Amino acid sequence: MDRWDTIVVGSGSGGLTAAVALARAGQRVLVLEQHYLPGGWTHSFALDGYRFSPGVHYIGELGSGEGVRALYEGLGLSADLTFHELHPDGFDHFVIGGERFDVPRGFDRYFERLVSRFPHERKGLERYFDVVGRIVSDTLRCEDLLVSPRGALALPFRGKSLAAWGLRTRVRRILVESGRAAGVELASGERILARAVVSNADPAITFGALLEPPHGDRERRKIRRVEYSAGLLSVFCATDLDLPAMGLDSGNYWWYRTFDVNGVYERALHALPHGIVEGLFLTVTTLKDPGHAPNGHHTLELFTFVPYEPFEDWAGNAAARPAGYHDLKERLGDAMIAAAERVIPGLGKNLTFRAVGTPLTNDFYCETHRGASYGTAKIPAQLGPFSFPIRSSVPGLYSVGASTLSHGVAGAATSGLFAARDLLGLRRIEDLLAPSDGSLQVVLASDLAPASGARRPAHAAPLEDDADDALAS
Repeated sequence: MDRWDTIVVGSGSGGLTAAVALARAGQRVLVLEQHYLPGGWTHSFALDGYRFSPGVHYIGELGSGEGVRALYEGLGLSADLTFHELHPDGFDHFVIGGERFDVPRGFDRYFERLVSRFPHERKGLERYFDVVGRIVSDTLRCEDLLVSPRGALALPFRGKSLAAWGLRTRVRRILVESGRAAGVELASGERILARAVVSNADPAITFGALLEPPHGDRERRKIRRVEYSAGLLSVFCATDLDLPAMGLDSGNYWWYRTFDVNGVYERALHALPHGIVEGLFLTVTTLKDPGHAPNGHHTLELFTFVPYEPFEDWAGNAAARPAGYHDLKERLGDAMIAAAERVIPGLGKNLTFRAVGTPLTNDFYCETHRGASYGTAKIPAQLGPFSFPIRSSVPGLYSVGASTLSHGVAGAATSGLFAARDLLGLRRIEDLLAPSDGSLQVVLASDLAPASGARRPAHAAPLEDDADDALAS
Protein backbone atom coordinates (compact mmCIF):
# COMPACT_ATOMS: atom_id res chain seq x y z
CA MET A 1 0.00 0.00 0.00
CA ASP A 2 1.62 3.24 -1.18
CA ARG A 3 -0.01 5.55 1.37
CA TRP A 4 -1.53 5.01 4.79
CA ASP A 5 -3.89 7.24 6.70
CA THR A 6 -1.73 7.08 9.83
CA ILE A 7 1.62 5.51 10.74
CA VAL A 8 2.17 4.73 14.42
CA VAL A 9 5.82 4.58 15.50
CA GLY A 10 6.13 2.25 18.49
CA SER A 11 3.66 -0.26 19.86
CA GLY A 12 3.44 0.69 23.51
CA SER A 13 0.14 1.22 25.30
CA GLY A 14 -0.34 4.70 23.81
CA GLY A 15 0.57 3.75 20.26
CA LEU A 16 -1.55 0.61 20.19
CA THR A 17 -4.56 2.41 21.67
CA ALA A 18 -4.31 5.14 19.04
CA ALA A 19 -3.95 2.51 16.31
CA VAL A 20 -7.00 0.52 17.44
CA ALA A 21 -9.15 3.64 17.82
CA LEU A 22 -8.16 4.96 14.39
CA ALA A 23 -8.62 1.59 12.69
CA ARG A 24 -12.07 1.22 14.27
CA ALA A 25 -12.92 4.59 12.73
CA GLY A 26 -12.10 3.18 9.31
CA GLN A 27 -8.54 4.42 8.87
CA ARG A 28 -5.74 2.44 7.26
CA VAL A 29 -3.14 2.26 10.05
CA LEU A 30 0.42 0.92 10.00
CA VAL A 31 2.20 0.22 13.31
CA LEU A 32 6.01 0.02 13.19
CA GLU A 33 7.98 -1.49 16.10
CA GLN A 34 11.75 -1.85 16.46
CA HIS A 35 11.44 -4.81 18.86
CA TYR A 36 10.25 -8.19 17.57
CA LEU A 37 7.51 -8.22 20.21
CA PRO A 38 4.71 -5.62 20.32
CA GLY A 39 3.64 -3.87 23.49
CA GLY A 40 6.52 -1.70 24.72
CA TRP A 41 6.53 -1.91 28.52
CA THR A 42 3.35 -4.03 28.32
CA HIS A 43 4.90 -6.88 26.32
CA SER A 44 5.76 -10.25 27.85
CA PHE A 45 8.55 -12.62 26.96
CA ALA A 46 9.63 -16.21 27.64
CA LEU A 47 13.02 -17.31 28.96
CA ASP A 48 13.96 -20.91 29.76
CA GLY A 49 10.29 -21.91 29.77
CA TYR A 50 9.17 -19.09 32.08
CA ARG A 51 7.10 -16.07 31.09
CA PHE A 52 7.80 -12.57 32.40
CA SER A 53 6.44 -9.03 31.98
CA PRO A 54 8.73 -6.01 32.44
CA GLY A 55 6.12 -3.36 33.13
CA VAL A 56 2.59 -4.50 34.00
CA HIS A 57 2.11 -5.36 37.66
CA TYR A 58 -1.37 -4.06 38.36
CA ILE A 59 -4.08 -2.03 36.66
CA GLY A 60 -6.95 -0.25 38.44
CA GLU A 61 -10.31 1.19 37.36
CA LEU A 62 -11.58 -2.19 36.11
CA GLY A 63 -14.75 -2.32 38.21
CA SER A 64 -18.24 -1.90 36.84
CA GLY A 65 -18.64 1.59 35.35
CA GLU A 66 -14.98 2.52 35.88
CA GLY A 67 -12.74 4.21 33.34
CA VAL A 68 -10.20 1.59 32.26
CA ARG A 69 -12.93 -1.03 31.88
CA ALA A 70 -14.83 1.43 29.67
CA LEU A 71 -11.70 1.96 27.58
CA TYR A 72 -11.08 -1.75 26.92
CA GLU A 73 -14.74 -2.56 26.36
CA GLY A 74 -15.25 0.53 24.23
CA LEU A 75 -12.37 -0.47 21.94
CA GLY A 76 -13.81 -3.96 21.50
CA LEU A 77 -10.96 -5.73 23.32
CA SER A 78 -12.95 -7.62 25.97
CA ALA A 79 -12.76 -10.98 24.18
CA ASP A 80 -8.94 -10.81 24.25
CA LEU A 81 -8.44 -9.75 27.88
CA THR A 82 -8.91 -11.48 31.23
CA PHE A 83 -7.88 -9.81 34.48
CA HIS A 84 -7.28 -11.51 37.83
CA GLU A 85 -8.02 -9.61 41.01
CA LEU A 86 -5.08 -9.17 43.36
CA HIS A 87 -5.30 -10.10 47.03
CA PRO A 88 -8.24 -7.93 48.23
CA ASP A 89 -6.88 -7.50 51.76
CA GLY A 90 -3.51 -6.35 50.46
CA PHE A 91 -2.89 -5.68 46.79
CA ASP A 92 0.19 -3.79 48.03
CA HIS A 93 2.26 -4.93 51.00
CA PHE A 94 4.66 -2.33 52.40
CA VAL A 95 7.44 -3.83 54.50
CA ILE A 96 9.29 -0.86 55.98
CA GLY A 97 11.98 -1.21 58.59
CA GLY A 98 10.56 -4.56 59.65
CA GLU A 99 6.93 -3.37 59.91
CA ARG A 100 4.29 -4.45 57.39
CA PHE A 101 1.31 -2.40 56.21
CA ASP A 102 -1.21 -3.90 53.76
CA VAL A 103 -3.26 -1.75 51.36
CA PRO A 104 -6.75 -3.30 50.97
CA ARG A 105 -9.25 -2.94 48.16
CA GLY A 106 -11.63 0.01 48.59
CA PHE A 107 -10.89 3.55 49.72
CA ASP A 108 -12.90 3.42 52.97
CA ARG A 109 -11.04 0.32 54.18
CA TYR A 110 -7.72 1.85 53.19
CA PHE A 111 -8.45 5.12 54.98
CA GLU A 112 -9.56 3.41 58.20
CA ARG A 113 -6.49 1.19 58.15
CA LEU A 114 -4.27 4.26 57.84
CA VAL A 115 -6.08 5.99 60.70
CA SER A 116 -5.78 2.85 62.83
CA ARG A 117 -2.02 2.84 62.30
CA PHE A 118 -1.63 6.65 62.58
CA PRO A 119 -4.51 7.82 64.83
CA HIS A 120 -2.88 11.20 65.47
CA GLU A 121 -2.86 11.91 61.71
CA ARG A 122 -6.61 11.54 61.04
CA LYS A 123 -7.17 15.23 60.23
CA GLY A 124 -4.05 15.39 58.10
CA LEU A 125 -5.13 12.29 56.18
CA GLU A 126 -8.60 13.76 55.67
CA ARG A 127 -7.11 16.97 54.27
CA TYR A 128 -4.73 15.05 52.02
CA PHE A 129 -7.40 12.83 50.48
CA ASP A 130 -9.77 15.80 50.17
CA VAL A 131 -7.18 17.62 48.08
CA VAL A 132 -6.49 14.53 45.96
CA GLY A 133 -10.22 13.98 45.44
CA ARG A 134 -10.76 17.56 44.31
CA ILE A 135 -7.85 17.32 41.90
CA VAL A 136 -9.42 14.24 40.32
CA SER A 137 -12.99 15.56 40.19
CA ASP A 138 -12.35 19.22 39.40
CA THR A 139 -9.29 18.97 37.19
CA LEU A 140 -9.08 15.58 35.56
CA ARG A 141 -12.77 15.17 34.81
CA CYS A 142 -13.28 18.68 33.48
CA GLU A 143 -10.21 18.19 31.27
CA ASP A 144 -11.79 14.99 29.95
CA LEU A 145 -8.88 12.85 31.13
CA LEU A 146 -11.09 10.14 32.57
CA VAL A 147 -12.98 7.87 30.22
CA SER A 148 -16.72 8.05 30.76
CA PRO A 149 -18.46 4.66 30.92
CA ARG A 150 -21.29 6.19 28.86
CA GLY A 151 -19.46 6.45 25.56
CA ALA A 152 -21.54 8.13 22.87
CA LEU A 153 -20.94 6.19 19.67
CA ALA A 154 -20.65 9.05 17.20
CA LEU A 155 -18.41 7.44 14.57
CA PRO A 156 -19.73 5.28 11.73
CA PHE A 157 -17.50 2.28 12.45
CA ARG A 158 -16.99 0.30 9.29
CA GLY A 159 -17.02 -3.26 10.49
CA LYS A 160 -13.68 -4.96 9.98
CA SER A 161 -11.02 -2.27 10.05
CA LEU A 162 -7.58 -2.37 8.45
CA ALA A 163 -4.39 -2.22 10.46
CA ALA A 164 -1.00 -3.70 9.62
CA TRP A 165 2.08 -4.44 11.71
CA GLY A 166 5.78 -4.15 11.03
CA LEU A 167 7.62 -5.91 13.90
CA ARG A 168 11.45 -5.51 14.10
CA THR A 169 11.05 -2.53 11.76
CA ARG A 170 13.16 0.41 12.87
CA VAL A 171 12.21 3.93 11.84
CA ARG A 172 15.19 6.10 10.86
CA ARG A 173 13.36 9.40 10.54
CA ILE A 174 9.97 11.05 10.28
CA LEU A 175 9.37 12.64 6.89
CA VAL A 176 8.14 16.21 6.61
CA GLU A 177 6.78 17.65 3.37
CA SER A 178 5.39 21.16 2.93
CA GLY A 179 5.74 21.73 6.66
CA ARG A 180 3.71 18.73 7.87
CA ALA A 181 4.41 15.09 8.76
CA ALA A 182 4.17 12.95 5.65
CA GLY A 183 5.38 9.49 6.66
CA VAL A 184 8.58 7.74 7.73
CA GLU A 185 11.85 6.45 6.36
CA LEU A 186 12.91 3.04 7.66
CA ALA A 187 16.44 1.96 8.57
CA SER A 188 16.40 -0.03 5.33
CA GLY A 189 15.92 3.18 3.37
CA GLU A 190 12.32 2.42 2.42
CA ARG A 191 9.99 5.42 2.57
CA ILE A 192 6.36 4.93 3.62
CA LEU A 193 3.94 7.80 3.20
CA ALA A 194 0.98 8.71 5.43
CA ARG A 195 -1.32 11.61 6.13
CA ALA A 196 -0.32 11.64 9.82
CA VAL A 197 2.25 10.13 12.17
CA VAL A 198 1.67 9.18 15.81
CA SER A 199 4.93 8.66 17.70
CA ASN A 200 4.95 6.43 20.76
CA ALA A 201 8.70 7.00 21.02
CA ASP A 202 9.71 9.31 23.86
CA PRO A 203 9.87 12.97 22.82
CA ALA A 204 13.64 12.91 23.40
CA ILE A 205 13.84 10.29 20.64
CA THR A 206 11.03 11.63 18.44
CA PHE A 207 12.39 15.18 18.28
CA GLY A 208 16.02 14.45 19.14
CA ALA A 209 16.66 11.62 16.67
CA LEU A 210 13.74 10.97 14.31
CA LEU A 211 12.82 14.52 13.29
CA GLU A 212 15.38 16.64 11.48
CA PRO A 213 15.79 20.37 12.28
CA PRO A 214 14.36 22.88 11.98
CA HIS A 215 11.15 20.89 12.40
CA GLY A 216 10.33 20.35 16.08
CA ASP A 217 12.74 23.00 17.37
CA ARG A 218 10.22 24.00 20.05
CA GLU A 219 10.22 20.46 21.49
CA ARG A 220 14.01 20.16 21.26
CA ARG A 221 14.40 23.30 23.36
CA LYS A 222 12.03 21.79 25.91
CA ILE A 223 13.97 18.50 25.95
CA ARG A 224 17.13 20.34 27.01
CA ARG A 225 15.33 21.49 30.17
CA VAL A 226 13.48 18.27 31.01
CA GLU A 227 14.30 15.97 33.91
CA TYR A 228 13.77 12.26 33.25
CA SER A 229 12.66 9.48 35.57
CA ALA A 230 15.12 6.91 36.90
CA GLY A 231 16.17 3.66 35.35
CA LEU A 232 15.46 0.23 36.73
CA LEU A 233 17.56 -2.73 37.69
CA SER A 234 15.44 -5.82 36.98
CA VAL A 235 15.71 -9.43 38.06
CA PHE A 236 13.47 -12.03 36.45
CA CYS A 237 13.69 -15.35 38.24
CA ALA A 238 11.92 -18.59 39.13
CA THR A 239 11.90 -20.85 42.17
CA ASP A 240 10.56 -24.24 43.20
CA LEU A 241 9.79 -23.01 46.73
CA ASP A 242 6.16 -23.38 47.88
CA LEU A 243 5.54 -19.65 48.23
CA PRO A 244 1.87 -19.83 49.32
CA ALA A 245 2.94 -22.13 52.16
CA MET A 246 5.45 -19.44 53.14
CA GLY A 247 2.65 -16.88 53.41
CA LEU A 248 3.04 -15.03 50.11
CA ASP A 249 0.04 -13.99 48.03
CA SER A 250 -0.79 -12.11 44.83
CA GLY A 251 -0.15 -8.66 46.29
CA ASN A 252 2.94 -6.64 45.37
CA TYR A 253 5.65 -6.34 48.00
CA TRP A 254 7.47 -3.04 48.58
CA TRP A 255 10.42 -3.66 50.89
CA TYR A 256 12.57 -0.92 52.48
CA ARG A 257 15.49 -1.59 54.80
CA THR A 258 14.76 1.44 57.03
CA PHE A 259 11.96 3.88 57.78
CA ASP A 260 13.90 6.55 55.87
CA VAL A 261 12.08 5.82 52.60
CA ASN A 262 12.97 9.19 51.05
CA GLY A 263 16.62 8.57 51.84
CA VAL A 264 16.42 5.12 50.25
CA TYR A 265 15.18 6.65 47.01
CA GLU A 266 17.64 9.55 47.04
CA ARG A 267 20.61 7.21 47.47
CA ALA A 268 19.29 4.84 44.79
CA LEU A 269 19.02 7.66 42.27
CA HIS A 270 22.62 8.76 42.71
CA ALA A 271 24.69 5.61 43.17
CA LEU A 272 24.60 1.88 42.52
CA PRO A 273 24.07 -0.33 45.56
CA HIS A 274 27.40 -1.68 46.78
CA GLY A 275 26.36 -5.12 47.92
CA ILE A 276 23.29 -3.83 49.80
CA VAL A 277 19.99 -2.94 48.14
CA GLU A 278 17.94 -0.67 50.41
CA GLY A 279 14.61 -0.75 48.57
CA LEU A 280 12.92 -3.36 46.41
CA PHE A 281 9.69 -4.07 44.53
CA LEU A 282 8.87 -7.78 44.42
CA THR A 283 5.94 -9.54 42.79
CA VAL A 284 5.13 -13.24 42.35
CA THR A 285 3.46 -13.39 38.97
CA THR A 286 2.32 -17.00 39.30
CA LEU A 287 0.24 -16.03 42.34
CA LYS A 288 -1.44 -13.33 40.26
CA ASP A 289 -2.15 -15.71 37.40
CA PRO A 290 -1.72 -19.43 38.16
CA GLY A 291 -1.35 -20.14 34.45
CA HIS A 292 1.72 -17.93 34.18
CA ALA A 293 4.22 -20.80 34.59
CA PRO A 294 2.82 -24.17 33.48
CA ASN A 295 5.81 -26.08 34.80
CA GLY A 296 4.62 -25.71 38.39
CA HIS A 297 7.34 -23.32 39.56
CA HIS A 298 6.79 -19.75 40.69
CA THR A 299 8.07 -16.77 38.69
CA LEU A 300 9.14 -13.55 40.39
CA GLU A 301 10.01 -10.08 39.16
CA LEU A 302 12.22 -7.76 41.24
CA PHE A 303 12.95 -4.09 40.58
CA THR A 304 14.91 -1.26 42.15
CA PHE A 305 15.83 2.21 40.92
CA VAL A 306 19.36 2.87 39.71
CA PRO A 307 21.05 5.84 37.99
CA TYR A 308 21.95 5.66 34.31
CA GLU A 309 25.45 7.11 34.53
CA PRO A 310 27.27 3.96 35.81
CA PHE A 311 26.12 2.12 32.67
CA GLU A 312 26.56 4.96 30.19
CA ASP A 313 30.00 3.92 28.92
CA TRP A 314 28.50 0.60 27.76
CA ALA A 315 25.60 2.14 25.82
CA GLY A 316 25.45 1.27 22.15
CA ASN A 317 26.03 -2.12 20.57
CA ALA A 318 24.61 -4.70 22.96
CA ALA A 319 26.45 -7.58 21.28
CA ALA A 320 29.87 -6.02 21.92
CA ARG A 321 29.62 -5.20 25.62
CA PRO A 322 32.63 -6.45 27.60
CA ALA A 323 32.77 -8.97 30.39
CA GLY A 324 32.94 -6.17 32.96
CA TYR A 325 29.38 -5.14 32.17
CA HIS A 326 28.05 -8.65 32.53
CA ASP A 327 30.01 -9.17 35.76
CA LEU A 328 28.46 -5.99 37.18
CA LYS A 329 24.99 -7.20 36.19
CA GLU A 330 25.47 -10.45 38.07
CA ARG A 331 26.87 -8.74 41.18
CA LEU A 332 23.88 -6.43 41.23
CA GLY A 333 21.60 -9.43 40.71
CA ASP A 334 23.17 -11.08 43.76
CA ALA A 335 22.46 -7.97 45.83
CA MET A 336 18.84 -7.94 44.62
CA ILE A 337 18.32 -11.58 45.57
CA ALA A 338 19.87 -10.94 48.99
CA ALA A 339 17.37 -8.12 49.55
CA ALA A 340 14.49 -10.29 48.31
CA GLU A 341 15.41 -12.88 50.94
CA ARG A 342 14.12 -10.42 53.54
CA VAL A 343 10.69 -11.22 52.07
CA ILE A 344 11.35 -14.81 50.91
CA PRO A 345 13.96 -16.50 53.13
CA GLY A 346 16.14 -19.01 51.29
CA LEU A 347 15.25 -17.72 47.83
CA GLY A 348 18.85 -17.55 46.59
CA LYS A 349 19.53 -21.24 47.18
CA ASN A 350 16.25 -22.30 45.57
CA LEU A 351 16.33 -20.50 42.23
CA THR A 352 15.71 -22.46 39.05
CA PHE A 353 16.31 -19.48 36.75
CA ARG A 354 17.63 -15.91 36.93
CA ALA A 355 18.20 -13.10 34.40
CA VAL A 356 19.25 -9.52 35.16
CA GLY A 357 18.36 -6.37 33.22
CA THR A 358 19.77 -2.85 33.50
CA PRO A 359 18.74 0.57 32.15
CA LEU A 360 20.60 -0.40 28.97
CA THR A 361 18.25 -3.37 28.66
CA ASN A 362 15.35 -0.91 28.82
CA ASP A 363 16.97 1.11 26.03
CA PHE A 364 17.49 -1.98 23.88
CA TYR A 365 14.05 -3.55 24.13
CA CYS A 366 11.77 -0.58 24.89
CA GLU A 367 13.73 2.22 23.17
CA THR A 368 13.73 4.29 26.35
CA HIS A 369 15.65 7.54 26.75
CA ARG A 370 18.62 6.84 29.05
CA GLY A 371 16.76 3.91 30.61
CA ALA A 372 13.96 6.11 31.99
CA SER A 373 11.23 3.84 33.35
CA TYR A 374 8.36 6.34 33.38
CA GLY A 375 9.35 8.82 30.69
CA THR A 376 9.80 12.31 32.08
CA ALA A 377 10.09 12.72 35.84
CA LYS A 378 6.64 13.31 37.31
CA ILE A 379 7.44 16.53 39.15
CA PRO A 380 5.00 19.52 39.32
CA ALA A 381 6.90 21.49 36.68
CA GLN A 382 6.46 18.66 34.16
CA LEU A 383 2.83 17.63 34.72
CA GLY A 384 -0.41 18.66 33.06
CA PRO A 385 0.09 21.74 30.87
CA PHE A 386 3.85 21.51 31.49
CA SER A 387 4.22 18.01 30.01
CA PHE A 388 4.85 17.32 26.34
CA PRO A 389 1.68 18.07 24.35
CA ILE A 390 0.05 15.34 22.30
CA ARG A 391 -0.30 17.65 19.28
CA SER A 392 3.21 18.71 18.31
CA SER A 393 4.46 21.89 16.65
CA VAL A 394 4.64 19.96 13.37
CA PRO A 395 1.17 19.61 11.79
CA GLY A 396 0.19 15.98 11.39
CA LEU A 397 2.66 14.72 14.04
CA TYR A 398 1.34 13.55 17.42
CA SER A 399 3.12 12.28 20.53
CA VAL A 400 1.74 9.66 22.91
CA GLY A 401 3.11 7.73 25.86
CA ALA A 402 4.40 8.22 29.37
CA SER A 403 5.95 11.66 28.77
CA THR A 404 2.69 13.24 27.58
CA LEU A 405 -0.57 12.87 29.47
CA SER A 406 0.46 10.48 32.25
CA HIS A 407 2.59 7.42 32.88
CA GLY A 408 1.36 3.90 33.58
CA VAL A 409 -0.61 1.56 31.34
CA ALA A 410 -3.88 3.48 31.67
CA GLY A 411 -2.29 6.91 31.40
CA ALA A 412 -0.37 6.02 28.26
CA ALA A 413 -3.43 4.34 26.74
CA THR A 414 -5.53 7.44 27.34
CA SER A 415 -2.90 9.55 25.57
CA GLY A 416 -3.51 7.35 22.53
CA LEU A 417 -7.22 8.14 22.69
CA PHE A 418 -6.49 11.87 22.81
CA ALA A 419 -4.22 11.62 19.77
CA ALA A 420 -6.89 9.71 17.83
CA ARG A 421 -9.54 12.22 18.90
CA ASP A 422 -7.50 15.19 17.70
CA LEU A 423 -6.41 13.49 14.51
CA LEU A 424 -10.03 12.68 13.60
CA GLY A 425 -11.27 16.14 14.56
CA LEU A 426 -13.61 14.89 17.29
CA ARG A 427 -14.72 16.82 20.35
CA ARG A 428 -14.62 14.07 22.98
CA ILE A 429 -12.65 10.87 23.48
CA GLU A 430 -15.95 9.15 24.30
CA ASP A 431 -16.82 9.51 20.63
CA LEU A 432 -14.16 6.89 19.87
CA LEU A 433 -15.68 4.24 22.13
CA ALA A 434 -18.61 1.89 21.89
CA PRO A 435 -20.87 1.84 24.99
CA SER A 436 -19.39 -0.12 27.88
CA ASP A 437 -21.26 -3.43 28.04
CA GLY A 438 -19.76 -5.18 31.08
CA SER A 439 -18.21 -7.91 28.93
CA LEU A 440 -14.64 -7.64 30.26
CA GLN A 441 -13.80 -10.71 32.34
CA VAL A 442 -12.38 -10.06 35.81
CA VAL A 443 -11.65 -13.18 37.86
CA LEU A 444 -12.13 -12.48 41.57
CA ALA A 445 -9.46 -13.58 44.00
CA SER A 446 -12.02 -15.79 45.76
CA ASP A 447 -12.47 -17.77 42.53
CA LEU A 448 -8.77 -18.56 42.13
CA ALA A 449 -7.28 -21.76 43.46
CA PRO A 450 -3.92 -21.28 45.24
CA ALA A 451 -0.96 -21.93 42.96
CA SER A 452 1.29 -24.76 44.07
CA GLY A 453 5.02 -24.40 44.31
CA ALA A 454 5.65 -28.07 43.59
CA ARG A 455 8.73 -29.08 41.68
CA ARG A 456 8.52 -29.30 37.91
CA PRO A 457 6.48 -32.33 36.85
CA ALA A 458 8.20 -34.54 34.29
CA HIS A 459 5.32 -34.27 31.82
CA ALA A 460 5.09 -30.47 31.79
CA ALA A 461 5.76 -28.83 28.45
CA PRO A 462 7.84 -25.64 28.81
CA LEU A 463 7.02 -22.43 27.02
CA GLU A 464 8.99 -21.74 23.89
CA ASP A 465 11.69 -19.15 24.46
CA ASP A 466 11.36 -15.93 22.49
CA ALA A 467 14.18 -15.89 19.96
CA ASP A 468 17.17 -13.75 20.96
CA ASP A 469 15.36 -12.51 24.10
CA ALA A 470 18.05 -13.48 26.60
CA LEU A 471 18.45 -10.07 28.24
CA ALA A 472 21.98 -10.10 26.87
CA SER A 473 21.86 -6.33 26.75
